[in-house]
Amino acid sequence: MKPSPARENAAPSGTNLEHAKFHNRRVVIEAVRLHGVLTRAEIARLTALTPQTVSNITAELQESGMFTAHSPRKAGRGQPAIPLSINPAGAYSLGVQVDHQSLIALVVDLSGKACGRVETALRRPSPDVVLPLLADVIHSLRRQVDIDWDRMLGAGLVMPGPFGVEGISSKGPTTLHGWEDIDVAADLSERIGLPVLIENDANAAAIGERLYGVAKTLRNYAYLFVGTGLGAGLFLDGQLYKGQARNAGEVGHMIVERDGRPCYCGNRGCLERYVSLLAAYETLGVPEDERRSPNVLLRPGVDLDRWFESAVPALRQAINIVESMLDVASVVIGGPLPAPVLERLVAALEPLPVSTRSRRHSSPRVMIGSAGADTAVLGAAALPVFDEFNPQYDGLMK
Repeated sequence: MKPSPARENAAPSGTNLEHAKFHNRRVVIEAVRLHGVLTRAEIARLTALTPQTVSNITAELQESGMFTAHSPRKAGRGQPAIPLSINPAGAYSLGVQVDHQSLIALVVDLSGKACGRVETALRRPSPDVVLPLLADVIHSLRRQVDIDWDRMLGAGLVMPGPFGVEGISSKGPTTLHGWEDIDVAADLSERIGLPVLIENDANAAAIGERLYGVAKTLRNYAYLFVGTGLGAGLFLDGQLYKGQARNAGEVGHMIVERDGRPCYCGNRGCLERYVSLLAAYETLGVPEDERRSPNVLLRPGVDLDRWFESAVPALRQAINIVESMLDVASVVIGGPLPAPVLERLVAALEPLPVSTRSRRHSSPRVMIGSAGADTAVLGAAALPVFDEFNPQYDGLMK
């Protein structure tokens, strides 16, 4: 028996239980986000909410400035329908990315448009250096960016994971050292006076693609973040899957080569020893003092095929495993790799091995993320928006 095909771009359904008001508000916002412009009748039809519930929620969202009303749309008898869309200036969020080389802070509106950006080089990304610097950068943005800061939802902070894993967190060259015993979100929140959410770079990038990028209409996909190491963000049934210890998606330590290259985690043949910026630098012999920017891979004479010889087979195997295990609609690949390098890497994956991934999916099996080099910090800025507006079905059971 064949399963019924799921609609990847289907709007979520609401509930008319009175105590589910906040869930229904999120469902209405998500429906309008997915479709761009909708009338109240269209929202009610897509979400299965009553017209009265939709009318109450949309009136509240208009009054708060979250929704914008457009010119009435006349169609047949009755009152003209008024289309609604999300007002980009209805709220703002702040994204911060900390990695081995830099600190980036970004202010965005609800459309994902950057309103202000600051980037600072880092030589020693330790907490005692970075946290005061972060506070200074954010206070500087407050003075420079002309927006209504009362509409700021909060800040998202992304750092390389995994978090809280003995023998791996804050160990080795792909993680940040010295951060394991610090409540970073609480410390930064106290310094800047805003709620702070923290996430690893792969999960944040996956959220950014969900809100603003190529995965906007997908409910099931995996995002592979090729950074200094390699991680994955997993969206399953429209929700970010975090796992028991919030470290789901650490595919960089999935073994793809028996008795392969040694990894700092203690195993051999881990995926990120073949597919990551560090793996590329090591394979191509890039000196450590020239690894400050991935653009070094674009220099004349850099033979990317030498890296691809080991990276492509390992990445093919990883995609096959992810598809076979999760039945995702697409695997999105992104991160700080320069666009020409990423495009060549994805093109070299063909032909992909056969997997259980169904042909019924309309999206490509592999897609390139649309956020470019800022994918992680844009994902960081998406964290407060996602937390505020994405429908949380498990909350209805509490």
